[in-house]
Amino acid sequence: MTTITASERAAAQAYLRLLESTQAVLTDPQLAPYAGVMLTNPMAEADEALRAAGLAGNEDRLLRLVSSLRASPTTSVRGRA
Repeated sequence: MTTITASERAAAQAYLRLLESTQAVLTDPQLAPYAGVMLTNPMAEADEALRAAGLAGNEDRLLRLVSSLRASPTTSVRGRA
């Protein structure tokens, strides 16, 4: 089991929100042309959270954390824990 700090959890959650936002925007033909504008805030949030958690450039650790969050039935990805 992966031990997750609060800042790592926040970074993993921000990353997941960015992925979900990107998928939503790019799969909607009416929104896709505005992807750059619509994804600016989620990208900035994820960048800041990754830096704050010391995960910028550490994709292996980030993806393990994301996998751990997705696998945990008691963890809410969108909520705060």
